[in-house]
Amino acid sequence: MQSFIVKNFLGKDVAVYCGGILTFRGNVKACTDGVLTLEITDKRYSHISISKIITIQKD
Repeated sequence: MQSFIVKNFLGKDVAVYCGGILTFRGNVKACTDGVLTLEITDKRYSHISISKIITIQKD
């Protein structure tokens, strides 16, 4: 999953669904060591465990 995210989504705006009401939107800045890093606003980041991701799509 990590290499798929890097290949297809690095530098792009995405929506990441993790179940329930948990959807994160932002720009993919990194994906290493099992963690996806999204810039959600200017210089604010969310770090999401790849194992918790159900879907990821371009936003």
